[in-house]
Amino acid sequence: MPRTADHAQRRAQIIEGLVRVATRDGVHTATMRAVAAESGVSVRLVQYYFETKAQLMLGALRYLEQRSHERWTARLAALPSPPSHRALVDALLAEALPTDEASRAFHILWTSCAMLAMTDPELAAAPFAEGPELLEGRLADVLRQAQTDGALDARADPSVESVRLLALSHGLGTSVLVGRRTPESAMEVLGYHLERLFCHT
Repeated sequence: MPRTADHAQRRAQIIEGLVRVATRDGVHTATMRAVAAESGVSVRLVQYYFETKAQLMLGALRYLEQRSHERWTARLAALPSPPSHRALVDALLAEALPTDEASRAFHILWTSCAMLAMTDPELAAAPFAEGPELLEGRLADVLRQAQTDGALDARADPSVESVRLLALSHGLGTSVLVGRRTPESAMEVLGYHLERLFCHT
């Protein structure tokens, strides 16, 4: 029987094939056969690990979420110690924007899952929105601590602000994906809002 590490490697190989097809040609072209060809494996092997396209997309989304979390952790590690509350928020929001190939792939897959979930019962029943909910919670915690320390506007509601910041970030991310604005201008818009939210930086 293949070792667990072999299974994980095969799953990652297939998922990376899906990501390449989806980001290059569009999610609608990412059939089991297309993903198998891109991954260099048989269709049967793809179906062994992922019985349906919905399962494959969800597997890819979780895989990319983990990679995003690793990049976010690296961003935090690169900050001066101890990092300011504002720097923590900047790092969270910067990772949420599609500013490079990896974050662009994540944004495309997540947005595609959200759109398909409107008509696909299997995707609709899956908790694929867990990632944004966790990020929202992290943001709220940082903002709450910033307010306790006097760095955040005392009139702000940290829970509401975390929702607003993520909604703004996601909207700007889509604008970046479709070429309406650059990653730099998206960060400027976020910075404009944060300047008014934080008492000082």
